[in-house]
Amino acid sequence: MQAEIITIGDEILIGQIVDTNSAWIAQQLNAIGIRVKQISSVSDDKYHILAALKEAHERANVILITGGLGPTKDDITKKTLAEYFGVGMVENKQALANVEAIFRRLRGTFTELLEVNRQQAMVPENCEVILNRNGTAPGMWFNYDDTIYMSMPGVPHEMMYMMEDSVLPKLKATLKLPHIVHHTILTAGEGESYLAEKIKDIEDSLPPYIKLAYLPKLGQVRLRLSAYGDNEAFLNEKVKGFAARITERVGKAVVAQGDIPLEKAILDFMAERELTLSAAESCTGGYISHLITQHAGSSKVFFGGAVSYSYELKESVLGVKNETLWQHGAVSEETVKEMVEGALLNFKSDYAVAVTGIAGPDGGTPEKPVGTVWIGVANNAKTVTKKFSFGNKRQQNIERTAIAALNMLNILLKELN
Repeated sequence: MQAEIITIGDEILIGQIVDTNSAWIAQQLNAIGIRVKQISSVSDDKYHILAALKEAHERANVILITGGLGPTKDDITKKTLAEYFGVGMVENKQALANVEAIFRRLRGTFTELLEVNRQQAMVPENCEVILNRNGTAPGMWFNYDDTIYMSMPGVPHEMMYMMEDSVLPKLKATLKLPHIVHHTILTAGEGESYLAEKIKDIEDSLPPYIKLAYLPKLGQVRLRLSAYGDNEAFLNEKVKGFAARITERVGKAVVAQGDIPLEKAILDFMAERELTLSAAESCTGGYISHLITQHAGSSKVFFGGAVSYSYELKESVLGVKNETLWQHGAVSEETVKEMVEGALLNFKSDYAVAVTGIAGPDGGTPEKPVGTVWIGVANNAKTVTKKFSFGNKRQQNIERTAIAALNMLNILLKELN
């Protein structure tokens, strides 16, 4: 079963908004056994939309459309769909009642609908209306030439509720869908090509119904096994077996089983063992702490830390010696060692991580160019420091430093096993 997603709106094509709808829809479809063949974005232009619909019909059994359903003149999706199907427009009583109910709730009992708002209830006569409980634009379901078309609002929360409440259940009830099983192995510290070479023979032995995808991201690679078929128990057993072989082969680079971020895997590992963590950040400006604290339950593990840019704060908060800073500089092995050990001592955590570097774009020297970073991790028994040389882009340097620090922490934690 193949699907295509079409997003409509000039605002997407000029970069004014990011198309998060397509990614979310694709995830939901994949989870119920529908593969997305293609994702397209088109402008608010009738001919572009018509062309996209005709091309999608050649490729897909299910076509999901978002955007262009508002009350203003540039919202032309409904009329374009009516032209595509060769039908007229009719007023849908349920859709009109929904619009009236929303306006009463928002503006009071005696608010009179404007004509532009009544137009929201006008739909192509061959559609089945899917009510929008969170907005005035109804969803529209079409069965046409052995293909399902579903048009939804572009507002993310309206689309998501409609998908979860109506569209996904209706797709599952209408279509005979295969089972799909995913298993993700999170790795860190090893490149994609290195991993591919290491597990080449295992990948070559995969049966046709199991695929392996490499998903790299700044010092991490997710290895995702996906199996498709009619027997879910059989698929689970086979995927579990191949995941075990890959995990054993990759060894220490494996961080976790599951599609979770690196910092969440570390938090889970530490929480299970009742271990605590603190951070001393300079060049990352609190980004490591942000990554950790965005996850619910992080307070069980993370005590907090210091964002210490200045020499003064490195001394007063973390206990870095004045002579260390002036003799070796803030970006040095000696300084990061005292930072991480100071965090461990002063914040009284079981583990600590510290980073200091030159994020850029300025501040570098011939001896310490932009992208030079020192990272330290420590527990009461061991301190590990390492120098990194990243690029000259500030945001990338911050993100790469954070991931490298978390990976070093993960390696130190794994020594407990």
